[in-house]
This record gives sequence, structure tokens and C-alpha cells, in this order.
Amino acid sequence: MTELSTLILDRIRDVPDYPKPGVVFKDITPLLADPIAMAAVVDELAGAHEADKIVGIEARGFILAAPAAYRAGAGFVPVRKKGKLPSATLEESYDLEYGSATIEVHRDAFAPGDRVLIVDDVLATGGTAKAAVELVERAGAEVVGVAVLMELGFLKGRERLTGIDVRSLVVV
Repeated sequence: MTELSTLILDRIRDVPDYPKPGVVFKDITPLLADPIAMAAVVDELAGAHEADKIVGIEARGFILAAPAAYRAGAGFVPVRKKGKLPSATLEESYDLEYGSATIEVHRDAFAPGDRVLIVDDVLATGGTAKAAVELVERAGAEVVGVAVLMELGFLKGRERLTGIDVRSLVVV
């Protein structure tokens, strides 16, 4: 295990039976509260790929993607739940562990050919990340990769992202 992996895993709290019985929620708030751990995570995510824009997926993805975009000298683009963006959008629906959802991005968020890194906190079943990839590509930009703080390997979300470079700082 790397020093960064240990730093991250020591600061992720397991919350049993949340949001429903049988689920062990991975709470990243202790990691976010630690300035050394947070800086290390942001630095690693910012260096994952050279990109013009970094997408953050609502909501915890915003917390990681915005400072990573700043650190990388890239623009930040929010991908939000349906109905939260004020201008014309593209939308994509997908299935996730607990149901289904729809995410959106502004139609004008990307210039043609923009190189885009998608950042989120967790890669679980891959539904949200796959929907974000679809949105970015439909908007005319190129996805250079997906970078996540934590991958829940047992859910095999990576398999839904065939052809996409996926980088996880830790796999649990």
C-alpha cells in the first residue's frame, strides 16, 4: 500500500446501515477535514490527466473537482442533478445502486475538442460516471479519463467504462 493510500484509508469512516440496512457507507468527511490529506488528494487528482476542463459530479465530486481544476489550471464544469442548472442543458439518465437518476450539464460547457477529466468521490456501479462520459462526448468534448478518490471494486463499476482510463486513488 502506498503512503497516499494509507493516508486516505485512515481517514475514511465506515457508517453501517446507511443509507439503508446492509449498506456500509464510506464517509469521506474526516478526510476532507484534514488539510494534509485533502491537499494530497487534490494534488493527485489534478495530476491524473492533462485537461482543459475538469468535471465534478454532484455533490461530493464538486468538493474534489473544483480545487483539482484550480490546481491543474483547468476550468471547472459541474454536472448536476436534473433541474439544477439555469441554462440550456444536455441530460443523461442512468441506474445506480439504489434506483435511477438523471444528470445534466450546460450545453455550452465545453468548446469543441476540449480535453475533459471527470472527477468524483466514489466509483461504485459506474452508472453515474458512464452518464457523465456520455454527456461530455455528446457536448463535443473528449474524455481523457475518470479519476476518483475511492473505487468500490466489488461493484465492478470500472467494467461499464470500457475504453476510458480510470484512476482510483484507493480501491476497497
